[in-house]
Amino acid sequence: MTPVETTAPTPDVDADAGATALPGAHQGGFQRLPTAPVDVPATDSGPAEDGEPLPEAQWVTSPSAPRSLAGGALTMAVIALIVSFFVGWGFPLGLVAIVLAIISLRRPRDSTVVAAWALALGILSVLYSGGWLLWAAGQAGLAE
Repeated sequence: MTPVETTAPTPDVDADAGATALPGAHQGGFQRLPTAPVDVPATDSGPAEDGEPLPEAQWVTSPSAPRSLAGGALTMAVIALIVSFFVGWGFPLGLVAIVLAIISLRRPRDSTVVAAWALALGILSVLYSGGWLLWAAGQAGLAE
């Protein structure tokens, strides 16, 4: 093996031989704490020199976006599904949920995932309600 040639360190990285620093001791470098305030240059933001008042500040609002129908459709579908577990007359709620879900699927800002769940649960509630109505018709002797 050949010996590795070593050179003396440059003064900018040479450690002071007489001072051994404890871990965490300040070794120079930073001139202020990381959370110390920073000087901010002053700006001219007062009233005009001639005494003219500043314009009145107003809230800037965006044009009101149309509300999402997906949440309403999902709420209606869940209610229709719960009602359809007990009686058959909940199918109009399911139909409303289906219509709202289809409209919501066509709107670009509405959530398609929520609208798809609303559509699926609305269809399921209509099927359950239809089953109840067929069973009731059979019990009444209307369906043969």
